[in-house]
Amino acid sequence: MTTRTFSSLQPGPGSGLEPSPLPPARWLADLRHRVGKCIMFGCSTAQVSEAAMVARALATEWRRLIAGSEGYLTGERRGLEGQKVVWGEMDSFAHVNNVVYARYAESSRVNWVNHIALHVDAAHSDQWLGLMQAQTVGLIMKSLTTEFKFPMTFPDAISVYHRLRVSPEANPKSTSLLLDCLVLSHSHKRIAARVYEDVSFYDYRTASKTQMPEFMREVLTDLWQQQLHEATLARIRIWELVAAVERLEKQTWDREEAVEDIGSVGT
Repeated sequence: MTTRTFSSLQPGPGSGLEPSPLPPARWLADLRHRVGKCIMFGCSTAQVSEAAMVARALATEWRRLIAGSEGYLTGERRGLEGQKVVWGEMDSFAHVNNVVYARYAESSRVNWVNHIALHVDAAHSDQWLGLMQAQTVGLIMKSLTTEFKFPMTFPDAISVYHRLRVSPEANPKSTSLLLDCLVLSHSHKRIAARVYEDVSFYDYRTASKTQMPEFMREVLTDLWQQQLHEATLARIRIWELVAAVERLEKQTWDREEAVEDIGSVGT
């Protein structure tokens, strides 16, 4: 059996959406720089309004677009949003200690499950919340791998999100839940770390691994489709912003016979 990971996914049948390619890794910083270049070159009143629209979108939508373009669902207490990085989380090398990222991921995972219990599948809320307790069927970490992107420091704030790595339908008898986690730095507006988790369903009553309950599989399968939908919408939005910047460039420094507006000196 071939298991498809999220990076290879396309929107589901009947979604009405065409798949869009992932944007370049540093698309946000690139667009901010390019908008600034257009403004520095000189813009008309209409062009300033267009540049302001793009700049506003980049400033207010960046978190949802970075995470959403990879299928992470944001907002509504789905993860850990706006968490302050505190001074005590740094180590002697003056950056956030590597172990702390595992705690960030743990808190996000708990919030992710709680959101499902309280807002998605209230009929089985006790069972979902029970995953965080050592009583009936719970979750036990089998493996956790962290990929660090840059050394994050105090002061900063983070947002942390989780997504399903594979469709629950890929292996109906699996005893594992494969999750990906994204840690976003607010100061840098980029990914600070990625965490890859393999979590086992464990029956504390029999002291053994167990399969995912069927009602959970149904809920997570629907969540999987939401991830696909969000990834497509976010990518479409990013490419819309890219196109807007390209139009602005063609109207300013990249047009034929363009001359930079360097102002004038009064006599």
